[in-house]
Amino acid sequence: MGSYVPNTKEERTAMLSEIGFQSMEELFGHIPDEVKVKDGLKIPEGMSELEVRRAMKKIADKNQIFPTIFRGAGAYRHYIPAMVNNVISKENLQTAYTPYQAEISQGILQSIFEYQTMICDLTGMDASNASVYDGATAAAEGIAMCRERKRNKAFISAAVLPATLEVVKTYCFGNEIELEVIPEKNGVTDIEYLKEHIDTAAACVYIQHPNYYGNLEDAAAIGNIVHEAGAKFIMGVNPISLGILKTPKEYGADVAVGDGQPLGLPLAFGGPYLGFMACVGSMTRKLPGRIVGQTTDQKGNTGYVLTLQAREQHIRREKASSNICSNQALCALAVGVYLASMGSKGLENAAVQCTSKAHYMARRLEEIGFCVENQTEFFHEFVTVSEKPAKEILSALEKQGILGGYPLDDHRILWCCTEMNTKEEIDGTISILKEV
Repeated sequence: MGSYVPNTKEERTAMLSEIGFQSMEELFGHIPDEVKVKDGLKIPEGMSELEVRRAMKKIADKNQIFPTIFRGAGAYRHYIPAMVNNVISKENLQTAYTPYQAEISQGILQSIFEYQTMICDLTGMDASNASVYDGATAAAEGIAMCRERKRNKAFISAAVLPATLEVVKTYCFGNEIELEVIPEKNGVTDIEYLKEHIDTAAACVYIQHPNYYGNLEDAAAIGNIVHEAGAKFIMGVNPISLGILKTPKEYGADVAVGDGQPLGLPLAFGGPYLGFMACVGSMTRKLPGRIVGQTTDQKGNTGYVLTLQAREQHIRREKASSNICSNQALCALAVGVYLASMGSKGLENAAVQCTSKAHYMARRLEEIGFCVENQTEFFHEFVTVSEKPAKEILSALEKQGILGGYPLDDHRILWCCTEMNTKEEIDGTISILKEV
């Protein structure tokens, strides 16, 4: 196997001689012998490229790839136009680093600016940052940016994605923000509980719409309660659903966040994904991370710059509301290409197919004895209850190459449909479940 060290043995010897040493051992001679590794590292010898490929293929072959998927719960299989991978596979985009030098980074800066613009169009908000790590991080950062001197309490619905709730708890613990979980009632946020418990110490309230169970929250009513208490309203949204639902801005949200994975990013065994964040104009300076802006040069030509990036995240870290100094530029580019290629009509069509197929499947499941638990409108996910154990039901589907819904407990399953699921797949799944 070749060496990846970019200089030769002779060059290393010459460099050692220049600084007055004869060997690498002598260079590190000041390190005590008792902490040095003796007889080398206990790892296997290196392999050739062919051997590595064979070894990796053996590992990859252990993965089970399902041709049919009815599972969501935070990560969704959607159609990705060929244009997306074609664009983001270009070497000069994959190797681009943080665009500190605007004069040589116009391409990547423009791609981020276009992404921000599309996120604002999608959410109805006035400003967007260049993205954060994932949807859960975006939710936690959204809560942190609403904190004020006299308002140090955050409310979060129990009907959000469990992973999001855990990340928010971690952030609030580290930031010493008091966090109160609003109970879930009949699959949605308990509005009466919020009315009774929200007070002048509340900085913000976070809900997910559609929520973890696929249900649509009464977002407008929650927003009114929040604003009457003088707090900020944060909405976590599924970006595909915005093809047919009202925007967060129309519901009165101050901050809109979510995971951009449905917008052109594959499931990819859990990542990398992207967290999008957008807000009303008055909160722009509180957005964490980077914001790319558009300007003009001395000749009047359009140019792009990092407008808000060297803020307290770099300068006054201990007093910062956020320490995120990065973004998911390649994933953001994929989202931008996806939205540009789909267009508003394409996104609307995808959203319509998602919800219509989910409602069709829910009706078919009810015909064979599955009780649909959702008591309100849902987008493309829904919960069923059955007498048969969920494990037995899902195992029967897996034997037929179908990844069924996500088991919430022994008898409850969270199902999901997207535009990728066909009527034939749904009917075939129902036939299998009839036998079970």
